[in-house]
Amino acid sequence: MQVEYTQEFWDDRYRQRPRIWSGRPNRQLVAVVEDLPAGRALDVGCGEGADAAWLASRGWSVLGIDVSEVALSRARAHAEGLEPSVAERLEWRRVDLLASPDLPAGLDLVSVQFLHLPEPERSRIFGSLATLVGVGGTLLIVAHDPSDLHSGVGRPAQPDLFYTPEEMAGLLDDGWDIRVCESRPRVERTADGRDVSISDAVLQAVRTG
Repeated sequence: MQVEYTQEFWDDRYRQRPRIWSGRPNRQLVAVVEDLPAGRALDVGCGEGADAAWLASRGWSVLGIDVSEVALSRARAHAEGLEPSVAERLEWRRVDLLASPDLPAGLDLVSVQFLHLPEPERSRIFGSLATLVGVGGTLLIVAHDPSDLHSGVGRPAQPDLFYTPEEMAGLLDDGWDIRVCESRPRVERTADGRDVSISDAVLQAVRTG
């Protein structure tokens, strides 16, 4: 059965547990961004706010968006525990990307971490997000690689939700410099304590014009 990833779906999922995610920034975000100069960032699908908080701690001004109000309430609570100088660089907004929202442009970073949507919505939304990146800015898309479907780690049994970095690179025109377009292996521990080899699909591109 096709799952509709609506606000209701995500609100219900977040309510099932006091915390869904680890509270740590995504490793591929850290690997790509730690050497970049701080600027204005958009954290797409910000969840409970760990990535946005990490960016803000490094001097970025961050707008975190998510479809789930439950997730955003946790992100706001997370921000309340930060140093005031860090928290003031954070803004949170409930956004349904399927509704073609009005978002800021000319950004230095657009980070899309594990946003899994079917086609044609995926290409439309990712194409729109790419237009928000300013010249010299970075687009970072990280996703579960399609090979994870056979890893036993428990991904949704919906192959149409998964995509390769090459597919995402194909959405960009010649005004981009592709810095990273690869699947990066790592090990993840399953709920029953097994270590499983999985891969992150990573696209890092810089707008050149």
